This record gives sequence, structure tokens and C-alpha cells, in this order.
Amino acid sequence: MTDALELDALWQDFHRVVNMTSQELATWLRVSDADEETEPLPDQAGTPTGQHVLAILQKRRTDLTDDDIQTMYDVVDTVTAEADLENEPEPEQTCRRHQLMTIGHDPLKP
Repeated sequence: MTDALELDALWQDFHRVVNMTSQELATWLRVSDADEETEPLPDQAGTPTGQHVLAILQKRRTDLTDDDIQTMYDVVDTVTAEADLENEPEPEQTCRRHQLMTIGHDPLKP
């Protein structure tokens, strides 16, 4: 289990890298999974990690599970490795942007 100071730091890091609101992420997951004829149910849209990030955004810090904490570490590590915060992707680099948005980080959002 993570100690209180480490959890505080993780909570701050997670909310720094996940810069989309829960509503923005939920909408993005539905849009990204939709095709010409169907749209997934809201609670089934997106990747399992994207759904987990959405669930974490809707929780209080005191309600986090060990699984939530592991996902938070994974997301922080992924965004830190994939997103060059000083050289965010240009709008035309949509594939990279969309991959990051699936876990709650929109590189074009200030």
C-alpha cells in the first residue's frame, strides 16, 4: 500500500497529467469508439484504461483502491513518457494526440 505522502504526490501528478474533465473524457471515449452505424453504451466506450481513468476522476482520494493507484501510476508514466510537455504535438499529429486523449491527456489543451 502507498503511504499518505506518496499518495498525495501521485494524486497531484495524476490530476496534472489528466487534463481532461470526466465529462470531456467520457465524450471522447464515446466518440472515439463510434463508427458510422453504431455508438457504444457510455459505460462500455473506450479502452479499459480509459474507463478506469474516468472512474478515478469521479472518486475521492479516500476511495481509491490498490488497482486505482496502479492505474494512476501507469497513466502518469505513460503521459510523462509519451507527451513532451515542452513540445506538445501539433494539431496534425492526430494519432499521437488521440492515444493520449484515450487516457485523459489532451496535449493541445492549455
